Order: sequence, then structure tokens, then C-alpha cells
Amino acid sequence: MSFILRKMAPLGRDVSGSDVAQSLLRDQGAPREGPPEADVTVAVFTDYQCPACKMAEPQFRMAFEEDRNVAVIYKDWPIFGPVSQRAARIALAADRQSIYPQVHHALMSERRVLEPAVLREVVERAGGQWDRIEQDLKDHAREIDAMMAQTAKEAFALGIAGTPAFLIGPSLIEGALDRQEFLRAFRAARKSA
Repeated sequence: MSFILRKMAPLGRDVSGSDVAQSLLRDQGAPREGPPEADVTVAVFTDYQCPACKMAEPQFRMAFEEDRNVAVIYKDWPIFGPVSQRAARIALAADRQSIYPQVHHALMSERRVLEPAVLREVVERAGGQWDRIEQDLKDHAREIDAMMAQTAKEAFALGIAGTPAFLIGPSLIEGALDRQEFLRAFRAARKSA
């Protein structure tokens, strides 16, 4: 019975009345993935060292690839310290080479410590140029810092306690979901639109 109740219960809390949530779903400055004409938009708050984020990532990817009509806005929220902050900065710099999604997915599946050599390997494996990443980190440091500060401000404004968090249409879901729950959340977002 509890299994059935869990599958029937709302997956998150309704934040449709929040100006911050509405603004997030229209964010054009953050890294994105998915079709521009998607009928569901998801803002994903993650940290590359977060164990729950790493658990949720493959489930979210499967649902995203199965649905095909979802756009994702990535919000790097490095709450696990300096290593997370460095990884987030590199991922955001990688967006300038149009390889953010590849770097994001690689970092989420990476099991090694995210030391500089690993970060470089991830970028190069994604088709990026490490020298350019280093230059972009210097040239665009203020912009990258501002993006991360804005993400933290948005997370706090929405009352997000930690990562992962998923703003799926009008619903804010904190914590990891499985593939079916993500698909259910996509359907619910379409119904509420």
C-alpha cells in the first residue's frame, strides 16, 4: 500500500507562484540542453561531488532521452567545498566551447577525485581545449563567479536545502528520483502548463 501511495503522491512542492522559479525556467544565460521548443523545462541544481546527484544523473538522463521534449537548464551549485567549486567553474568555462553537457555528464559519472588532472582529462575527452578553458577561467572569472552566486541566491530564495534539486515546470523536487518518477514529473508539468 505504501508503494502505491508513494507513486500517487505529488513529487514536489508547487512553486508556480514564485517569481524566482518563473525566472529560472526562462534563464537564457545558464548552460542548456534539449530542444529549444521543448514543452517542459527543468532547472537542475547539482554539485559534482554530491553522491545523491551522481545517483540521480543516470536516471534523469534515461528519462530525458526517453521523453525527447524536455529542455534542461543546468545550475551549478558547488556546496561541497573548493573541489566542487573548481569543477563547477571548469564546467561553466566549458560552455564557451559548447561542450558543457558533455563535461557535466562526464563529471557526474566520474568516480575519481576531481583533481586537476582528472578535470583536464574530462574536458579533453569531451572535445575541449584545456588551454582555452584555463584562459576562459581567467578572462571570464567575474561572469562565472556571478553565475554561481546567482545560482546560490536562487537556491536560497526557493528554500532548497541541498543538491540535487529539480525545478520541473511548477514543481520543485529535492533529492534523487528514479526514471519513472522523472517521467511522471514531466507529465505532471505538461498537465499544469
